[in-house]
Amino acid sequence: MDQPDKTMRRQVQLFFSLLSLSSVLGQVSYSIPEEMSKGSLVGNIAQDLGLDVGRLQTGKARIHTGGSAEYIQLNKEKGLLIISQRIDREALCGETTPCALHFQIALESPIEIFPVTVEITDINDNAPVFETEERRFEISESAFIGSKFILEKAIDLDIGPNGLQSYTLKPDDHFKLKMHSQSDGGKKVEMILQKPLDRERQEFASLLLTAVDGGEPQRSGTMQIHITVLDANDNAPVFTQNVYKSSVKENSPKGTLITKVSASDADKGSNGEVTYVIVNSMRSTSKLFNITKDGNLILNDHIDYEKAKKYEIDIEAVDRGGLSESSKVVIEVGDINDNAPLINMISSSNSIGEDSRADTVVAVMSVNDPDSDENGKVHCVINKHIPFTISATSSNFYSIVTDSDLDRERASEYNITVTCSDEGVPSLSSSVTLTLQISDVNDNAPVFERSSYEAYIVENNTPGLSIFTVKARDADWNQNARVSYILEDSSVNGVPVSSYVSVSADSGVIHAVRAFDYEQIKDFKFRVKAQDGGSPPLSSNVTVKMVIQDQNDNPPQVLYPVQTGGSVVAEMVPRTADVGYLVTKVVAVDVDSGQNAWLSYKLQKATDRALFEVGLQNGEIRTIRQVSDKDAVKQRLTVIVEDNGQPSRSATVIVNVAVADSFPEVLSEFTDFPHDKEYNDNLTFYLVLALAVVSFLFITCLVVIISVKIYRWRQSRILYHSNLPVIPYYPPRYSDTLGTGTLPHVYNYEVCRTTDSRKSDCKFGRAGSQNVLIMDPSSTGTMQRIQNEKSILDEPDSPLEQKPPNNDWRFTQGQRPGPSGPHMPYGTHIRWTPKNGTRAAGGPEVAMGTGPWPQPPTEAEQLQALMAAANEVSEATGTLGPGTMGLSTRYSPQFTLQHVPDYRQNVYIPGSTATLTSNPQQQQATAQQATQQALPPPQISAQPEPPKAAQTPASKKKSTKKEKK
Repeated sequence: MDQPDKTMRRQVQLFFSLLSLSSVLGQVSYSIPEEMSKGSLVGNIAQDLGLDVGRLQTGKARIHTGGSAEYIQLNKEKGLLIISQRIDREALCGETTPCALHFQIALESPIEIFPVTVEITDINDNAPVFETEERRFEISESAFIGSKFILEKAIDLDIGPNGLQSYTLKPDDHFKLKMHSQSDGGKKVEMILQKPLDRERQEFASLLLTAVDGGEPQRSGTMQIHITVLDANDNAPVFTQNVYKSSVKENSPKGTLITKVSASDADKGSNGEVTYVIVNSMRSTSKLFNITKDGNLILNDHIDYEKAKKYEIDIEAVDRGGLSESSKVVIEVGDINDNAPLINMISSSNSIGEDSRADTVVAVMSVNDPDSDENGKVHCVINKHIPFTISATSSNFYSIVTDSDLDRERASEYNITVTCSDEGVPSLSSSVTLTLQISDVNDNAPVFERSSYEAYIVENNTPGLSIFTVKARDADWNQNARVSYILEDSSVNGVPVSSYVSVSADSGVIHAVRAFDYEQIKDFKFRVKAQDGGSPPLSSNVTVKMVIQDQNDNPPQVLYPVQTGGSVVAEMVPRTADVGYLVTKVVAVDVDSGQNAWLSYKLQKATDRALFEVGLQNGEIRTIRQVSDKDAVKQRLTVIVEDNGQPSRSATVIVNVAVADSFPEVLSEFTDFPHDKEYNDNLTFYLVLALAVVSFLFITCLVVIISVKIYRWRQSRILYHSNLPVIPYYPPRYSDTLGTGTLPHVYNYEVCRTTDSRKSDCKFGRAGSQNVLIMDPSSTGTMQRIQNEKSILDEPDSPLEQKPPNNDWRFTQGQRPGPSGPHMPYGTHIRWTPKNGTRAAGGPEVAMGTGPWPQPPTEAEQLQALMAAANEVSEATGTLGPGTMGLSTRYSPQFTLQHVPDYRQNVYIPGSTATLTSNPQQQQATAQQATQQALPPPQISAQPEPPKAAQTPASKKKSTKKEKK
């Protein structure tokens, strides 16, 4: 091709057609010449379609040609259409006009289809060619002027102006050329005799036939014509019809008779014999058909309607004399349904989200059937019972769209089979299967296997014990189905539930965080949330009830009779008591539940086992025989209380029974009642261990204190012998106004210091709030000296710490403030001077408040305390039933001394650690006065505490320890 860029004509026509897809598809047309070099530009498709170049890349743009050769290539980076291989119009389209390439540009996300047409224009790249290089004629010398001789047409594959235009014949002495236009656009060439021949003058003649096209530059082809002059033959063959018409089916076998032509010659003999020749210029056509000497036109090869729908053949009849005549045979090819629809998948999606809306395009395809009429009409369907449908969007285009909601949990994959059938008889069909995956979205929340859970755990469990497992399932897939378990925030009796249980985030196993106690909490509820890993995550909740099961971990507790450490409690039984007399009732409880709390009572030891019995279920102590005078007054019963747990736990209680008719008799017998001295080995061990530890700590502290004293003494000596000047410093007045502790008033002190006072004794008190008043050093010096003096003041063991007061601080009874003494304010001023007697002036000045001090109780107060104690005992035992009457009478003497408080021991100075006591004479007089006021003689031992509730073993040990002391 010469200068293709100059001869190229590019025409862009852009028009739009609305299709039933989700967008408007535009069709673009280009026109290019054939034989363009590879890589030549066709057009800017992105600009012509109004698309961004980025859209071509993200949409995975590609060219779909429907299975034919790809002559055009798409450059997605620049949005250009370029030539991918040489295009030969004659090989591509033959004589078909116009010649065009039809393809589609497919985009994804969303799916868009843009039809593109590229018309291929012809260039003059083919010269006219004769099928044979020479042609021989035998012409009688008697041939008339005007006789016609049919010449072979030249073949020019180009069309239009580039095709065959004219013929020339040289030399032209006897013959001239005449051309006739035919219905197929070709030119019939005849050689006409214009001057008589004379064999005697010229028997042989050679002519040159030249065929010329109209291209630029002009191309031509030649054929040599050889003429032999014969004797006279004056009649040419004549056909019965100028045009013969026939039809044949495209599936007709070889040898099928198409038609028969006939020509006659008026001459006789050999000059009247006629032969038939196919003189068509198309080589391909001459191979398809053959004509016999009888004029039968026979099919010589298979024909295809899709390649050519009609054939026009020129038949020449020639006699022996060389005269000829021609006729045309028009053959119509009949179509049969021999082509199944061709399905080309232009664009399709491999997966689609289950949340896609209806009418979402899944795939776009083109369907072509080369057959004609009814044989070419196509109808496409897809398999039933799937949420998809197929619809025709335009001519030969179909789209598969969703027609209902998708649910991956019901079907995660669909095999969509598209079947396209034509309307021929018999009908032909073809199918293609599209596999479509349904991608998951997080549209399902986790679902627990049960609506609620109830779990059981035995108390006193090990922390971290696995209790049970909650399980939830998520119908989604992959990450959306990954379930995590979370313990929701809540509280149980004001305590966060996370301090009771924990939940494994992956497995849902619930662990106990602490050991449970059935007596504190019997059951509780909490909520567990199951949350998937989707975005956003979905969750569901379930309520879990945790039931604590009881263990027999608590022994019975005896509520009555009350066991006291310092007094003897006895039940009185008159000697006139009958059989079954209710002495008392042992009341015990067990904080466990169920059979662990079922209590039974047994008499373990007794002074006289034949006199008393204990009810197995109710704990009632009754007489089993008549009380006699021989029975001892003091009866000691040991009752054991057992629960029904496994293993069983028990508690014992000692009941003292007095067999007497009067209270004085009982009192005289029980005053010297020996106390049990049951020593516990474990208690002894712990006491020895505690004594050893205390001794070790005391020795250690003593060593540390001595070391600190020595160190401070050495520091003070260093400071005392230093020559640094000492400048007195007078601190401001400080006052502690908080008044904390048990003191009702605020006490202030005035402290005066002099220069070189580091060796003086300083006494000052601390306020009840334990605030330490740190005073600045009275002299200026180095920083080390100042810090040392501050440390000396701050240390509790320093020489400035308060010391106990002297004996002359004692006050008489009349001087004590309170209800029986005058309420007088007292001021304390502490001053000290150096050896030379010079006193420094200034210092905090404080006034000390006063308050009531405790006084010894009067006789009325002692009597009131005695009656209150008796009432308490009477109320505690009032519900015991028969046999307990007169209890207060029996207990009153024992509670007299226990309820008399002693206010005469110590008197403390408020705000000070010193203890003020009276002089020895005054102390002795006070003791004698208290002795006269008390009704019974005072006990020399330590004051016993009032009766308390049921004591634990630990409290019993403490009471025993006090008694020992």
